[in-house]
Amino acid sequence: MHLAALHTPSQIQLNKDGNLKHFLTIEGLSKETLTKILDTAQSFFNDQNQLITNNLLEGRTVMNLFFENSTRTRTTFEAAAKRLSANVLNIDIARSSTSKGETLRDTLWNLEAMATDIFVVRHSSSGAAHFIAKDVCPHVAIINAGDGRHAHPTQAMLDMLTIRRETKKNFEDISLAIIGDIKHSRVARSDIAALQTLGCKDIRVIAPNTLLPQGFSEYGEGVRLFNKMEDGIRDCDVIITLRIQNERIDSPALSSQAEFYKMYGLNKERLALAKPDCIVMHPGPMNRGVEIDSNIADGDQSVILNQVTNGIAVRMAVLALSMQGQLQEQGLLDAIAD
Repeated sequence: MHLAALHTPSQIQLNKDGNLKHFLTIEGLSKETLTKILDTAQSFFNDQNQLITNNLLEGRTVMNLFFENSTRTRTTFEAAAKRLSANVLNIDIARSSTSKGETLRDTLWNLEAMATDIFVVRHSSSGAAHFIAKDVCPHVAIINAGDGRHAHPTQAMLDMLTIRRETKKNFEDISLAIIGDIKHSRVARSDIAALQTLGCKDIRVIAPNTLLPQGFSEYGEGVRLFNKMEDGIRDCDVIITLRIQNERIDSPALSSQAEFYKMYGLNKERLALAKPDCIVMHPGPMNRGVEIDSNIADGDQSVILNQVTNGIAVRMAVLALSMQGQLQEQGLLDAIAD
């Protein structure tokens, strides 16, 4: 079974014409929608592969609401919004009135009243962005920047853009391995859903059983589990290593970081088992010497910093498309430009 089939198609994300008006999860979105995001993101690079600036969101206000810590996601969303000429406000949640007992709903209604067009939300509770889009601020474009263990859709899409730009192969022809803490990783969940939707038929998950989610078998066809790393990465085109999420581990799932590196750390010998042109990815932040050797992270096959640049382009695309979808929904825009 396709992972996306486990979930009711998220119609809340789409306007009546089938275009994005929120971006909450990969699950339930069509191949055409994901491809449109990728194509739009690609259009923000010029012929020299440099990011461009335009005025698609001129006069619009984007608020970053991060209830969890973040470096790359928050700053790349800010950079993306500014490249689209939007006004950007970063709300310091720790010092906001939520610390005085104000509910999330009241905080958001007050921020919406400040003529906000887009909320970028990261929250530790799974489903937080969905709740905001459905029940609190449906007329503000809601972008999920990560919710609990559930989803991190823009990370998945920047990973897909990186794979497309760096391998130059169709998703149907790619063998890909995801290594590490699958159980606590919203990135793994979103990546697998995106890969399945885009047609990837060889997805390998490499992890100890203690770091696998319950119901892993439901990920379905095209997803295979390997406990032994050497077997899983053989002849891969793409390797994605995941961070060991110490802050989410609520049981002794790992004996030690050193033990994890010994079994699942990506080093030169293991990388040699993959295809010679295999690319290495990591969502960051990295624990060097735990998930990945420094000489691999900084080596010729690493595209980790390219992921960061591609993240700006993908977030530009999602911000622009969601804003257009909202305007179309409200009858303020006749047609979405392709």
